Amino acid sequence: MPVLVVGSIGLDHIKTQTEEHADLLGGSASFAAYAASFYAPVRLVGVVGHDFPEQHKTLLAGQKIDLAGLEVADGATFRWSGEYEADMNNRKTLSIALNVFEHFSPKIPASYRDTDFVLLANIAPSLQSKVLDQVAKPKFIVADTMDLWIEIARKDLLDLLKRIDMLILNDSEAKALTGETNVLKAGRKILSWGPKYVTIKKGEHGSILLSATETAVLPAFPLEEVFDPTGAGDCFAGALIGYCASKNDASFATLRAAIVHATLVASFNVESFSLRRLAKLDTAQIAERAAKFKQVAGLA
Repeated sequence: MPVLVVGSIGLDHIKTQTEEHADLLGGSASFAAYAASFYAPVRLVGVVGHDFPEQHKTLLAGQKIDLAGLEVADGATFRWSGEYEADMNNRKTLSIALNVFEHFSPKIPASYRDTDFVLLANIAPSLQSKVLDQVAKPKFIVADTMDLWIEIARKDLLDLLKRIDMLILNDSEAKALTGETNVLKAGRKILSWGPKYVTIKKGEHGSILLSATETAVLPAFPLEEVFDPTGAGDCFAGALIGYCASKNDASFATLRAAIVHATLVASFNVESFSLRRLAKLDTAQIAERAAKFKQVAGLA
């Protein structure tokens, strides 16, 4: 089953303690779509400017990603610049230029509107709702969010929760959204606001999957070195829904397995800048790491 991914597409300038790279392919939709494409065909919706490098389009199109929904607007592509500290859990944004993304209003092509699996990648919840206004009756809708929207668009986010099947967010965001200091209590409160499932990411400590009746706690894949964490969360969301689409199912058991694959694809992503590592990734490597993950996590 195909996956519809809607979100930001941009150009990143990233600096770490050892390297610096400019004009990298970035944006929530770019990472999520690429990750999902290891499991299912992807229909991508986003906007770029006339300065968007052709090589980035070629990279996306070469990975079973349909670009009919990619709008090329008059102006410059969304740009983000950030710097990571030695502890890569900490980063600071150096600059943001919204450019054509400032006036982005998702336009879902007619051929995409019957897609059963929909990922609302990390963009403003008002834009995520506009996507849902244009699709038919999806089987499974996942939304990703972040602290910014919790701070400045809380009402829009709460309205969105009534229309989706799963919300993905990290532990600090879950606490900020609900006012709870306990992650499980935060997850339960979010469930009461509408979605059937909540996935709370805890970074190197793994993730928690919650429904009204079931709970699963899954570890992260252990890595000794991280080169660039940018887009890891987006890859997590993309691989999760891609796996569900490959099974044409969104039961708790399937979601639990999907989180394993989401964790693995995200772990590959941080091994290089932008999508460079995923561009060299294949399903055999994912399967090999999955076997190792199950062994070290005691899931075998």
